[in-house]
Amino acid sequence: MAINQKVLEELLNQYPSKVKRNRKKHIIIKDSALARQEIEANTRTIPGIITNRGCAFAGCKGVVLGPLKDVIHIVHGPIGCAFYTWGARRNKAKSEDPTKNFINYCVSTDMQESDIVFGGEKKLARMIDEVMEIFKPNAITISATCPVGLIGDDLQAVAKAAQEKHGIPILAFNCEGYKGVSQSAGHHIANNGLMEGVIGQGDWEEAPGKYPINILGEYNIGGDSWEVERILKEIGYTVIAVMTGDGSYEELKNAHVAELNLVQCHRSINYIADMLETKYGTPWLKVNFIGVQATIDSLRNMALYFGDPALIQKTEEVIARELARVEPILGQYKKICQGKTAFCFVGGSRGHHYQGLYAELGIETVLAGYEFAHRDDYEGRDVIPEIKLDADTKNIPDLHVTPDERRFRLKISPERMEELKKKIPLSNYKGMNIEMKDGSIIVDDLNHFETEEFIRLLKPDIFSSGIKDKYVVQKMGIPSKQLHSYDYSGPYAGFNGAVNFARDIAMAFTSPTWNFITPPWKNEPLLEGTIAEGGCSEC
Repeated sequence: MAINQKVLEELLNQYPSKVKRNRKKHIIIKDSALARQEIEANTRTIPGIITNRGCAFAGCKGVVLGPLKDVIHIVHGPIGCAFYTWGARRNKAKSEDPTKNFINYCVSTDMQESDIVFGGEKKLARMIDEVMEIFKPNAITISATCPVGLIGDDLQAVAKAAQEKHGIPILAFNCEGYKGVSQSAGHHIANNGLMEGVIGQGDWEEAPGKYPINILGEYNIGGDSWEVERILKEIGYTVIAVMTGDGSYEELKNAHVAELNLVQCHRSINYIADMLETKYGTPWLKVNFIGVQATIDSLRNMALYFGDPALIQKTEEVIARELARVEPILGQYKKICQGKTAFCFVGGSRGHHYQGLYAELGIETVLAGYEFAHRDDYEGRDVIPEIKLDADTKNIPDLHVTPDERRFRLKISPERMEELKKKIPLSNYKGMNIEMKDGSIIVDDLNHFETEEFIRLLKPDIFSSGIKDKYVVQKMGIPSKQLHSYDYSGPYAGFNGAVNFARDIAMAFTSPTWNFITPPWKNEPLLEGTIAEGGCSEC
């Protein structure tokens, strides 16, 4: 059943009037006949509504910092906060030196009530000493949780003293969970800290190979980064650093020598992409390695940027070989998936990226949205100047960088930059709304109630979201493919990733499990009504 404005209004009428006015701004039905469809985003979730969002601490430590493998990440706060950001996202990492791979460790000051009363700075200092004695990491990060911000522990002072004592970089991040309205604020805080304290600290002045690039906004969930790097290195690119999947302090500190930054998840990393361009003159290119065609387009755009005929030829050779290998495999899964529909509600850029991969399998996305998007994620980067900063946004300090006097240099001429911008997404990205079909539903910060209601109305064949809501959806008889940690599968990026994803989706459709589950709407009517006796009172 298609949803029109009348049906949407009936759904929203179940809210109290004040809540209805708020949520109505966060939901649109795509209509390309309209010159513009504005959606509200990056605002506070209404208290009492069950949302999928995380906090600023989760975005900083859990998403951006956590995957750095040669760094010990100390969580200054209660143990529950540390556990929440430990191991749930399946950021894979491998190292030639196993004594410098700390990805599986969870380190916390485990603050108790007495620490809240008397302060936790001394406990944190002792923890740093203990970490140095046991692990001897290349660097240390300290992430603050809500209680730390409330009692006023001075993380920066503790980190500065410890850095002088131990002689390694120790970075403190004031990413208390209550800062901002979602984990997006934590991404911003982490980007600022890494830009100030890590990138540019290395002594490289030139890259060690041809076509040097950084991969930004790639977190190696299920091995995604390894698949992307496999393709890029075979073509001939030199990967300087990945931020931050399977990444390291040692690689990241020399990220300034890259000739091009690739931006995969722009929501978590666009802050630092802009700063790198300002400080070192390195342009950034929006890429998407989710889906076969998206991967091909990204590879061709990269080759066009560098403009080397040999690189362009090698790119086409690799694409042709990979297509010949994966297309026959994908064909058998398309037969199972053809004609199905999907909900795609995922944080970062995945709510947008995965729609292309679904479409390649013959699956139409009828509803999509983000957990922690800003308006530009929906409407495109052109709307950024129009976005008004509210009090929550101003709570996140902006890092203003200037061109590095020694290392700034234009990687391409301004004339070529403008020419390329007409052909490839340099310093730009389209919003999700722009590429969705008319009649599809776009929802920001989808909540539990709306999830159930839209499922009852649209009855999707598969639901893609996160860990928090997958089991509720499966109890409704809908298979769920959660795309935060891939349900212990992956990688899903690149050519091999597309095959893995198609296999898992086809498996979900063909599983006999759903024959034993009765969706609620089969026992409960969607509409209820009564017939009044006596007819119309005005007749």
